Amino acid sequence: MDDRVKKIDSPEKCEIFAKNAIQRGRQDLANEALLRATELRAQSYGAVTQAEQEALQAIYAYEETLRAKNGKKTRATRTWQMIGRHGIIESVNRAVCRPVETQGYKALLKMGLADFAFEAVILRHPDVFSAEAVAVSRERLADWRHI
Repeated sequence: MDDRVKKIDSPEKCEIFAKNAIQRGRQDLANEALLRATELRAQSYGAVTQAEQEALQAIYAYEETLRAKNGKKTRATRTWQMIGRHGIIESVNRAVCRPVETQGYKALLKMGLADFAFEAVILRHPDVFSAEAVAVSRERLADWRHI
């Protein structure tokens, strides 16, 4: 990550930096700034573990894909409601264990952010999530790599 981006201390400043970078033809810096914004948002949410931090970053990254798609700030409302009811880890378990894959992965994949999918987070922290979630994540990631 560029040193200038690392020094940014708020998501709002990251967004301004990203807009300026795009105007100057530096999509690479814009992407880094948006990723930095996800880090800062996740930190401010109050994650206790690294797995929670990465799961929150995944949600914020997904919201960035929604912003790009819709042209305006869009929240992952259902996901946030589930987190409010069940907590971060249990919500990720539930989302991944549904019979249909999450919408977030396809959107993240399109933007080159596949590492932010819940399935990728689960495989980086298999001891924190259910055995079913780990198995589903392995299967999905194997399938997606063949696409």
